[in-house]
Amino acid sequence: MTRGPHGGHEGPEGVARAWADAIAGTSFVPLKPGELVACLLGHTRRLAAILHGSEFDPAQARDVGVDLVSAHFTGAETLGRTLDVLGECLPLLVDARVTPDATRRLCRTLGALAAGYAAALREATIIEQEEIGRAVLLARCEAEAKLLASEKRFRAMFTEAAIGIGIGDLDGRILEVNPALTRMFGHSAGQFTGLNVSDMVHPDDAPDVWRLYEDLVLGRRDDFRTEKRFFRADGSIIWTHLTVSLVRDEDGAPHYQVAMLEDVTERVRLQSSVEHLAYHDPLTGLPNRALFTQRLEAAFETPIQFGRIGLCLLDLDGFKRINDSLGHHVGDALLVAIAERLASCCTAQQFVARMSGDEFIFLASPSTLRQLRELAERVLAALSTPISLGAHELRVSASLGLVDREVAQTTPADLMSAADITLYRAKRDGKGHYVAFDREYTDRERARITMSATMPRAIDDGEFFLEYQPLVPLCGAAAMSGVEALLRWRHPTLGLLGPDQFVGLTEETGAIVPLGRWVLATACAQARSWRAEFGDRAPLLSVNLAPRQLEEPDLVGEVAAILADTGLDPAHLQLELTEQAVMRDEPGPIDALRALDRMGVRLVIDDFGTGYSNLSYLSRLPVHGLKLDASFLTQIRTPENTAHDDELIMSTLVSLAHGLGLTVTAEGIETRAQLVRVRSVGCDVGQGWYFARPGTPESISSELRASSSTTRDALPAEPGAAG
Repeated sequence: MTRGPHGGHEGPEGVARAWADAIAGTSFVPLKPGELVACLLGHTRRLAAILHGSEFDPAQARDVGVDLVSAHFTGAETLGRTLDVLGECLPLLVDARVTPDATRRLCRTLGALAAGYAAALREATIIEQEEIGRAVLLARCEAEAKLLASEKRFRAMFTEAAIGIGIGDLDGRILEVNPALTRMFGHSAGQFTGLNVSDMVHPDDAPDVWRLYEDLVLGRRDDFRTEKRFFRADGSIIWTHLTVSLVRDEDGAPHYQVAMLEDVTERVRLQSSVEHLAYHDPLTGLPNRALFTQRLEAAFETPIQFGRIGLCLLDLDGFKRINDSLGHHVGDALLVAIAERLASCCTAQQFVARMSGDEFIFLASPSTLRQLRELAERVLAALSTPISLGAHELRVSASLGLVDREVAQTTPADLMSAADITLYRAKRDGKGHYVAFDREYTDRERARITMSATMPRAIDDGEFFLEYQPLVPLCGAAAMSGVEALLRWRHPTLGLLGPDQFVGLTEETGAIVPLGRWVLATACAQARSWRAEFGDRAPLLSVNLAPRQLEEPDLVGEVAAILADTGLDPAHLQLELTEQAVMRDEPGPIDALRALDRMGVRLVIDDFGTGYSNLSYLSRLPVHGLKLDASFLTQIRTPENTAHDDELIMSTLVSLAHGLGLTVTAEGIETRAQLVRVRSVGCDVGQGWYFARPGTPESISSELRASSSTTRDALPAEPGAAG
């Protein structure tokens, strides 16, 4: 078994043994060595549990400090040795790696222990002080017959007390001090009695301290307590917990003052150290996220009228590559050097903190966008010079997002969110530059984030629904030959959203797979309902299939299961696939298409003509038709408008498709002129607002009922719903 710090064994028992060795003899505790180890073992396990807990609560360590005082571990060196041992040993019980989070946990745990210990010791001291105070009063006020005995008891307590005691008159002259006070300050008793209380002023004393003192000597109060600094004889600083009490004479008039002082210098130093670690990054020394958050919230609590606040969020470009290739020690040294350069870029109104990893942030209050831009320019200039680290000369760049807002019109959370989004845009658009806040872009990104977060539950909550747009034959008298199912999202906060606003996001997140499954099942159930009511006059159902769905290994099985569950004949289903999805020489998607074709499902290529596919590849695909992209009709809105190139391309594509035995559907027909053109080049089916806008299933049913008694003219004279 390996040996741990102080020669002890690893594990709680080893830490407890090292702890016992360190504090043995520092306090008057009647425990044998084995009993002392057993006593400290429980405390060791409690502290290890606090450090290791998933929900870190350093406040529990206060109880350990209180229990130590309750067990009479109150010697002058006990706390210091305890913190030394635990500071070295506790990390070994949790994790041997030294991380900023582990360091912060350890410091805060030890700080809480010290605070609990000091509070308990102070409480015990206060009780002792009160007893001493009563003894002082008794010693001065006892009857003459008991004066000698009282004086003897008082002298014993006064002389042997562990805290410093001084007695003074109402003019502030120090009349008597006990040995503890002389040791505390380094003055002799004679030197003390030559001083006045006014000589004990520290330049940084709060004004309230001396107002309380004046109230006491004037008899307006009987005591007060405070923490106060004093100068020792050698000029060093001592922190004390000071209690001053007024002694009145038999008539109740002020007579003497008694001061009791507890040396809390080590606690104050430890608390200051712990506080610094809690609010500063241990690697770079810069303020950390916690301190930055405090400063940001403080800026909003006391905003300057019409004031503005600015953030400059910075992320280093390519830092991970440096870290991975040269090692974390080089990466750490680089961060330290960068932190120094960033700090040098700040003005008096600007403040920089390290948020995490290679991310830093500047807070400017008050601020203007011009000042933020100037700051960004200084930062980019500061980082443009290579950084020499031993044998390495490194160049780094950074992406910066700048946000400048009126304090009254934003919140800390909104400001940080805007900075994150703006930084993301800067990194997306390129590296080594800054981007300023843009309201429209930020709103769009927040909408995307909102949609991404709410999308998983939107299906179950019934927020998605389908509309259907007719597919109309361009020859013959049929009102409609099919309908295309079109997805809509009725978002609770963003309103009604079309597929162009969220389908891309569903593909990025993978939500398109369950959503596409829902669309297919819902549309097939509706198509089966139309078949039951209208028979052969029911329209063919056309459903879009996303490229991500085509990559699913069980796509064919899912389509078959949905058709079986809904009772829809596969011949009544048409799946629309994008040109990019099918024009790939990959076995998986092609095998799926062939299986769907064998099943009897009709397959068409949607938005055809927008890519640069190998047209000869069409002959090898199991597809039944093409849907020409609506962009071909953009320039054809009236009979006078011509787009000969587009018309030539359309004519060529239609001829090619017909030569391969494929039908052709023209999308985006909005005017009669467009209808004439697509019919003239031989398109078989039309779709667009000229015929009908997308509508509810009930509107399609109504159209089918109406078409049973009347038929559509071969060429409509007026648009049905042109928009």
